Amino acid sequence: MDINEEFCRRNQYETKTLPKFALICGFFYHQAAFLDKVGIISEVRLLRTLMETIPPRKDKRLLITDLKFERVKVRIYQPKTSNNSQRRGILYCHGGIGRFGSIRKNDYAKTLSLLFRYRLAPEHPFPAQFEDCLTAAIHFLKTAQDHGVDPSRIVICGDSSGGTLAAAVAQALVNRRDLPKPRAQILIYPFLQCVDFNLPSYQQNAGIPFLLRERTLTLGMKYINVDLCFIKEILKGRHISEDQRLKYQKWVSPDYIPQEFKTKAYKPSPTCPPLKEVCEVAKAATDPVFSPLLAEDSVIAQLPETFILTCELDVLRDDGLLYKKRLEDHGIKVTWCHLQEGFHGNMFLDFPFQGPCQMPLQTKENHGENFKKIKVHINFKLFTRDE
Repeated sequence: MDINEEFCRRNQYETKTLPKFALICGFFYHQAAFLDKVGIISEVRLLRTLMETIPPRKDKRLLITDLKFERVKVRIYQPKTSNNSQRRGILYCHGGIGRFGSIRKNDYAKTLSLLFRYRLAPEHPFPAQFEDCLTAAIHFLKTAQDHGVDPSRIVICGDSSGGTLAAAVAQALVNRRDLPKPRAQILIYPFLQCVDFNLPSYQQNAGIPFLLRERTLTLGMKYINVDLCFIKEILKGRHISEDQRLKYQKWVSPDYIPQEFKTKAYKPSPTCPPLKEVCEVAKAATDPVFSPLLAEDSVIAQLPETFILTCELDVLRDDGLLYKKRLEDHGIKVTWCHLQEGFHGNMFLDFPFQGPCQMPLQTKENHGENFKKIKVHINFKLFTRDE
């Protein structure tokens, strides 16, 4: 039995279902957590080191520049070809639960892409990551024309926890009348709420690499510096007070998940009474900066057009579905792309991995179709209207 089959066996999931990349990522995280626990190397240091081994993508069509917007490091990918008209722009927040992750280019040759190199936890505690992204976004919105970008065609984008940051930045900008309004927000399998970890997608995908149900919460609590001894109680929802539960049930409930996503491996969970101590220590979990789905209606109603990507094999699927409903309830136009065979981290398969992480041919073809589908949704349903 090889390393991938053993990892799948432990997680009760078949090797044939997921590309080896997802299984390898899950295995490395498992090992990193173990090595941290026994005091050999910190989890964060090992995972950051492993991520640095991912080769940077090169594209001769692009000019790459590293700059600073006030205190924030940014990397700009700019097309080398001259263009008489102003370009569109993408502000990109990378994922990594605020603790690791790196910047990489997207795949829009006609677009100026600005990727935030925000400070990471635990060296820089939450919400430093959001503050950096907001600072850089405001700076760019003010100076977009200096970079040849049309201020009315700027999109805020992020994947995973980067999607959380992108959503929080978009919310923070709604009342800034002194700035151009972002054209849209693009949220790629985002984490959006820390209220209910028993939604259908959390139950159905609890053991699917690499973002397991309990691992999702563990990483999130480490990010906002909540003691992990409260994990079991938070999984039961005991960090939400009675008043909060009454308020949030309007936005976070399995009742708002379409029936088609509740037909398998889902059982409604009993409501557990809150614990005062847990509610106190987990206050940051319900901050809209960490849980954008919990923003007030007055904020949601002013958000720009939105693109949301969800994956069927992802615990965060229902976060995206619930945010989609909230936005549409307030009249915000939403373009939704759902990958039926997609999993969390699907976008990383755009990398040309070799060796043990290499995808089988069929998976490559499926991913190629998925990535093409995403690009078509974004390019033709957002950008081309402005061409």
